[in-house]
Amino acid sequence: MAQVMLKDLNRKFDEVHAVKDVNLLIRDKEFIVLVGPSGCGKSTTLRMVAGLEDITSGEIYLGDQLVNNLPPKDRDMAMVFQNYALYPHMTVYDNMAFGLKMRKFPKADIEKRVSEAATLLGIPDLLKRKPRQLSGGQRQRVAVGRAIVRHPQVFLFDEPLSNLDAKLRVQMRVELKRLHERLETTAIYVTHDQVEAMTLGDRVVIMKDGSVQQVGEPLEVYSRPRNKFVAGFMGSPAMNFMDTTITEAAGRLYAVTTGLRVKVPLERAARLASYKEQSITLGIRPEDLREARGSDAEDLSFDAVVDVVEPLGSEILLDTRVGSQTIVARVDPTVRARLHEKIRLTYVPERLRFFDNQTEEAIV
Repeated sequence: MAQVMLKDLNRKFDEVHAVKDVNLLIRDKEFIVLVGPSGCGKSTTLRMVAGLEDITSGEIYLGDQLVNNLPPKDRDMAMVFQNYALYPHMTVYDNMAFGLKMRKFPKADIEKRVSEAATLLGIPDLLKRKPRQLSGGQRQRVAVGRAIVRHPQVFLFDEPLSNLDAKLRVQMRVELKRLHERLETTAIYVTHDQVEAMTLGDRVVIMKDGSVQQVGEPLEVYSRPRNKFVAGFMGSPAMNFMDTTITEAAGRLYAVTTGLRVKVPLERAARLASYKEQSITLGIRPEDLREARGSDAEDLSFDAVVDVVEPLGSEILLDTRVGSQTIVARVDPTVRARLHEKIRLTYVPERLRFFDNQTEEAIV
């Protein structure tokens, strides 16, 4: 069984604690994505799993086998790198076959595996070319093919799409997802792109400063972020955060700041009652805001001044000012917003998020 388990995994570089007590179980055949900003420890974690980075402390298991002291070639894992790492003087065929030749596979077996992988990836007509004759997307397919022919228990991907243009990146995401479903192999994927993480992962691991912040299914971490960092990192555009004070009026709680008075949903009132007259952070996602209509409740609406209009075809992003704070709204493309003029916005109360100012943990 190709499950991978990380127990209390740490990596220190002199004074830098790059990976801190990571505990994670990657299930058999699962596609799991490590995501976070540059320097958060995600690639270092992946390289420790691959055996390319020393472990300061902790344990890594492949199935029931402890692999801490196994060299990379004996771990039955195949890695796809960001820069493809193809041999420029070799043909595509020889690049894909190289690892098998080093392991003394029979020639007929090598030809069969390379042919199957090339067909799966749609590159059988490229086998006689050199890497310099290929586009970025074709090179990436070759790099994936070189991993596939080994029939490993685990695939490791280190930001494999970051060198591709936006359109090709979307196409390759779809192809990787299909590939995983066909091969049914455990995959660990590293990226700094939260859209990539959301679309590819069965589960997502969000990291910051070497520590795991939250693990869960993509929609779970998006809808129920554990803390302010996760809430701000997952989602594009990012969640709006506002400094507010919890007040009470006519038996209801409100989160109040200059120009904004947000009614606290009844199901959150009991939890937020202990924060009365205290400052907390209010979070609203741009897609949970829209232009108010006449039928919308007055106490669920507020005025904002339009600073920037970004038409994206299927939607419009509005950068607006409410008091001294900036709020981004994702609205319908039919909205006619004018610069420096007021627009009335309304919100979905059930989707508001509240965060403790001291701990930055979600108040749930």
